[in-house]
Amino acid sequence: MKRLAIITTHPIQYYAPMFRLLAQRNRLQVKVFYTWGEQAKEKIFDPGFGKQRSWDIPLLDGYDYEFVKNVSTAPGSSHFKGIINPDLAERIELFKPDALLLFGWAFHSHVKILRRFKGVVPIYFRGDSTLLDEAKGFSLNKIVRRLFLKWVYRHISKALYVGTNNKAYYKAHGLKDAQLLHAPHAIDNKRFEDNNGNYAADAKAWKRLLNIPDGKLTVLFAGKLENKKNPLFVVDAAKKLPQIHFIIAGNGVLENELKDSSEGLSNITLLPFQNQSKMPVLYRLADVFTLPSAGPGETWGLAINEAMACARVVIASNKCGGAIDLIEEGKNGFIIEPTVEAFIAALHKILDQKASLETMKAFSAKKIVSFSYERIVQVLENELNTLQ
Repeated sequence: MKRLAIITTHPIQYYAPMFRLLAQRNRLQVKVFYTWGEQAKEKIFDPGFGKQRSWDIPLLDGYDYEFVKNVSTAPGSSHFKGIINPDLAERIELFKPDALLLFGWAFHSHVKILRRFKGVVPIYFRGDSTLLDEAKGFSLNKIVRRLFLKWVYRHISKALYVGTNNKAYYKAHGLKDAQLLHAPHAIDNKRFEDNNGNYAADAKAWKRLLNIPDGKLTVLFAGKLENKKNPLFVVDAAKKLPQIHFIIAGNGVLENELKDSSEGLSNITLLPFQNQSKMPVLYRLADVFTLPSAGPGETWGLAINEAMACARVVIASNKCGGAIDLIEEGKNGFIIEPTVEAFIAALHKILDQKASLETMKAFSAKKIVSFSYERIVQVLENELNTLQ
């Protein structure tokens, strides 16, 4: 059985189920090396939410893993020197891998691993960067960054690209088509399904507690309350569309500003951060989910996957890397410029075709099925089991 070493910073709700599935299928021997260190087992500070957080679903069950000692004086995944593991290469070598799967390069230890194992074993890379925030035209900084990233990606064998915009990014940095494997970005779709109707019933009861009228079109924003995510223009839309109820759920640096700007509006509800076990109910509070991100740095937008797995209509900005792959215009939502005017125009389209709302929701649920962990795992199994 081929042995795959996976290197990533810390347990994440979007990756742990994939690692578990790899182990359960028993076609590869997998071990995950977490480079943030032992402190990543507990609560970690998330600057986007502005607070410490830990997920309330199991992230370490069902697969082999190791927390590698991190000697950084400021450990974290938001800067290059936040991940420094002097014995990472040694720990990986003891596992005797046939291949590596590296999540992200922008850390001291991850770059060292690229350099150490290039030409020793195949290196597969997983990231979701895009060119959507890149400035148009000539720029010395752009040229320097392009050259540096081409150097980085010369160290990998193949990249698992998540979608259209991510593929374009890799090609711009020197990777050839033969080096690109489509492994679409996914969430745990099954966790969001509602086969017995319990989530829908809980959402209906929650809406009554929140005094949200039955039958009123409801729109949800859920995420970090930061400028990149652009939640403030949801309030601007609420002021102009009293016939729609808006929900904003999350915490972050814009929290107080959102409270002040929405004061007195009866058609807007503010909720605090909701942990993972509550999310399948939260999405079902609304008919429409919106991710109006302005960027920079909105690489994919996995909340869109979650909303679609809950059979919601989606309005997302064209700064969300995954929007082009997930949303079919008018069929399950709309892709917009990150402006209030464009958002309101999309909402008017939904109001005008409200009779088609359930059809659009069903289209979302059907489309998201192909964005699955099974697809990613099959790609890895096929690749490694053809290695000599």
